[in-house]
Amino acid sequence: MSTSIHFISQFGYIAIFALFALSGLGIPVPDEALLTFVGYLSSISIMNFLTADIICFIGALSAMVINYALGKKIGKPFLLTHGKWIKLTPSKLERVENWFDKYGPWTIVIANFIPGVRRLTSYFSGISGMNLSKYMLFAAIGSFLWCLLFNIIGYYMGVLPF
Repeated sequence: MSTSIHFISQFGYIAIFALFALSGLGIPVPDEALLTFVGYLSSISIMNFLTADIICFIGALSAMVINYALGKKIGKPFLLTHGKWIKLTPSKLERVENWFDKYGPWTIVIANFIPGVRRLTSYFSGISGMNLSKYMLFAAIGSFLWCLLFNIIGYYMGVLPF
């Protein structure tokens, strides 16, 4: 976390975008703690709340779209060939695809609030062949709510007297 804080203090909004984009691609970054810290920085006027929230949102959504594209392009063939190593058989993969056909859009929104699962839903949305515009809509809703919630928590941690 201290490396992330130093990076943000040096590069500001560009660092926020980069950290959230890289985090979404699998680089271990403490997302929720970082979002809360960004909200705190807004409360002490180091960053603009709206700008920081939009940058967090764009970074997170960018990674989700890349993961979706990877899932759509290489995910299914890769899992059919190598899924056995993680106990994902073709029948289990078919069940996941059926789940996404039925509940996929709202799964994407809710999964934003579950660390680790957030990334998997992006891949499986692509693997299941979900329509890109539908995916973008629900990924944007989930990312926006996730960024906003944790930025608000951080903001109020900075302004409330303890």
